[in-house]
Amino acid sequence: MDNNDILIRLRYALDIKNNDMVEIFKLGGIQLTKEDVQKVLTKSPERDEDADDSIFTESANEDHIPVDNAMLESFLNGFIIHKRGRQEGQTGTPPLTNEPSKNLLLKKVKIALQLTSEDMLEIMQLAGVTVSKSEMSGLLRKQGHKNYSLCGDRYARNFLKGLAIKYRK
Repeated sequence: MDNNDILIRLRYALDIKNNDMVEIFKLGGIQLTKEDVQKVLTKSPERDEDADDSIFTESANEDHIPVDNAMLESFLNGFIIHKRGRQEGQTGTPPLTNEPSKNLLLKKVKIALQLTSEDMLEIMQLAGVTVSKSEMSGLLRKQGHKNYSLCGDRYARNFLKGLAIKYRK
């Protein structure tokens, strides 16, 4: 699951419109047009065909824009600002980290939607995955912490699936 897949699934799960995507990227410090957003929201040419494709739009477009970790993190920072507003005294965009994209996804969506750890466990449960509190805590830890654990595709995919179940009723 690459960063484009993450954005596609997050957009679907939370029913984010293209205009909102442009605004969120702008809040995160990246200027994209609607056309650019549509290019970002296409499947990667080398995408794994075994994954669930029901929410993807087919595109064999060579205008595909790959999303790197910095671009995804900028989007997630913009998403937090979009949902919660800027923090007082904060100007500009938050600094970028070197954290893996799937761990960032969990952390920043948790912040943006003001979810508790119990909410996160419930969302995973909606997708049919049982995660213990300690496993979830490890996924949400800062990289370098002794209990930090890397978020794999399974957890990220099921978290986004659970978000879709919860928010697209």
